[in-house]
Amino acid sequence: MTKNARISLIIIAVVVVVVGGFILISKLTGPSTPQQPGSTNAVGPVPAPAMAALVRPDSHKLNDVPNAKVTVVEFLDLECEACRAAYPGVEKLRGEYGDRVTFVMRYFPVPAHRNAELAATVVEAAGKQGKLEAMYHRMYETQASWGDQQVSHRETFFGFARDLGLEMAKFEADVNDPATVERVLRDRKDGVTVGVQGTPTFFINGTKFQGPPSYSALKATIDRELAK
Repeated sequence: MTKNARISLIIIAVVVVVVGGFILISKLTGPSTPQQPGSTNAVGPVPAPAMAALVRPDSHKLNDVPNAKVTVVEFLDLECEACRAAYPGVEKLRGEYGDRVTFVMRYFPVPAHRNAELAATVVEAAGKQGKLEAMYHRMYETQASWGDQQVSHRETFFGFARDLGLEMAKFEADVNDPATVERVLRDRKDGVTVGVQGTPTFFINGTKFQGPPSYSALKATIDRELAK
C-alpha cells in the first residue's frame, strides 16, 4: 500500500469516528422540546399572566379570611392516595391557622383514576346544597373502599349523599348537569395553566410548594410567610 493510500484511509477513519460521535450525542440528548406555558417545575412564584388562574372568584375557600396574609391553594384528586395522605395534615393546619390563613381547594381529577372526576362532580353537586365540605371529608374518609378501582362508584357516592341528608332529586340532577362537570374541569384546566403536573400540588402565596407536602413542611412555609 502506498503512503498516499495509507493517509487516505486514516482520513476516512477519522471522519467516520467524528460523524459517529455526533450521531451518538444527538441520540443521547434528543431533540429540544420547547417548554409549554405554565408547565414549569421551577421553584418560584407563578408567572403574573397565570396568577388569575390560581384562585378564581368562584374557587372553593375552605377557610376564607378577609385580607389574609397567607393563601394556601391545593390542587387535589379525591382518588389520589397521596392526596389522602396529605389530608389529615391539611385539616390540622386549617384548625391551627384558620383565622389567619385562607385555604383554597381546587379540583384536579387525574384521567387515569376511574372515579376521580365523578367524585369531584359529586362534591360539587353536594356544594349546591351547602354540603361541599361534608362530602369532601366523606370522600377522603372512605377512599380506601372505592379508590383505585376500574368500576364506577356512582351508587356508592349517591349513598354518601343520602347519608348527608341531601335532597336526592336535586342532587342527581346536579350530578347529571354538564355545567357541574364543566366547573370541575375548569379547575383542572387552571391547574395545567399554573404548572400542576401531579397531585397533590400546593401553592403558598403564589409559589409552588416543592417536596413532599408533610404537615411540618407546609407549616414551616406558612410560618415563614406569616413572619414576613
